[in-house]
Amino acid sequence: MLQLPPLSLYIHFPWCVAKCPYCDFNSHALNGELPEERYIDALLADLELDLPRVWGRTVHSIFMGGGTPSLFSAAAMDRLLSGVRARLPLAPGAEITLEANPGTVEHDRFEAYREAGINRVSLGIQSFNDRHLKTLGRIHSGGEAGRAVAAVKAAGFDNYNLDLMWALPGQTPAEALADLDRALDFGPPHLSHYQLTIEPNTVFAARPPVLPDEDTAGDMQEACAERLTAAGLQAYEVSAWARPGAMSRHNLNYWRFGDYLGLGAGAHGKITLPAEQRILRTRRKSHPRPYLKALDDLSFIAEEKTVEEADLVFEFFLNRLRLSEAFGLEEFAALTGLSPTRPAAALDRALALDLLSVRDERFETTAHGRRYLNDLQALFLP
Repeated sequence: MLQLPPLSLYIHFPWCVAKCPYCDFNSHALNGELPEERYIDALLADLELDLPRVWGRTVHSIFMGGGTPSLFSAAAMDRLLSGVRARLPLAPGAEITLEANPGTVEHDRFEAYREAGINRVSLGIQSFNDRHLKTLGRIHSGGEAGRAVAAVKAAGFDNYNLDLMWALPGQTPAEALADLDRALDFGPPHLSHYQLTIEPNTVFAARPPVLPDEDTAGDMQEACAERLTAAGLQAYEVSAWARPGAMSRHNLNYWRFGDYLGLGAGAHGKITLPAEQRILRTRRKSHPRPYLKALDDLSFIAEEKTVEEADLVFEFFLNRLRLSEAFGLEEFAALTGLSPTRPAAALDRALALDLLSVRDERFETTAHGRRYLNDLQALFLP
């Protein structure tokens, strides 16, 4: 029987100062004035559309991502969050995260964001090395990145994340470690540490830079993992490290196959409907102009579809296998509504290949499975 998982809220802000050459997210360079008031109006009208599907449910986390949400003023965020609270109950102490980029936030604005109800900041540092930042198309310098972290801490945020990338064009293992050491100097409770990959439909895909070879990238990953572990952070997800108690609750809900409303241009959502015994995927209009125009007739949704049974198996494991924590098949059955025996053949294959281990009917990704995660996930494809 399909059961309700926790509910989160993802809100997308599609504008950036400039489009980074590696970025395949739904982001657009801001040309002209930011339509701040109208976009907040649109987000709240968009939320109204999904309310009948989530009556009585509590929101446990909110994540404002992009794009660059920190282009929006604290007053706009305050109006948005007040509007959300007026329409949906928030859990006591709900995690409310704002993505911010150094170079787009005046340092005294962090205090105002905190007063608006934001209690977690995720800073898109990527690197502290000016040469690498230039290659990545970032608009901030390494010095500005450091000052932004200091400003977040000075504003009273004890829950924050730093985003760092590794295996950058021309990067050596020593430079990757230097970036990591600079970040660790601030004592962050959470650090997202992920490898640069070349994604389709990006500038880097059209004009690929020279990346470190596979062996060098592997050396970087191993050395950085050792440094992070020595600093007291634990790898709870493929690219996420945290101190005890500081894991991102919002991202955990994604990986545990939880529900989330997706609001804003291009946002995706997942909603469980137990009465109808189905799970619904939603997607909003991607480009900011059609999305804003949809405020006139409330036509924000570009697509919604029921997830087919075969796809449910893959989607559950695609997400769940990213986490280091063990899981049981009762969890799979409750969150998909499918028989716990449904993925048996794929699980047996994963065990035989040493990609998974099992103990007391709890499955866990092995070190081999983490190294070849894509291969492990592919075993569950329809």
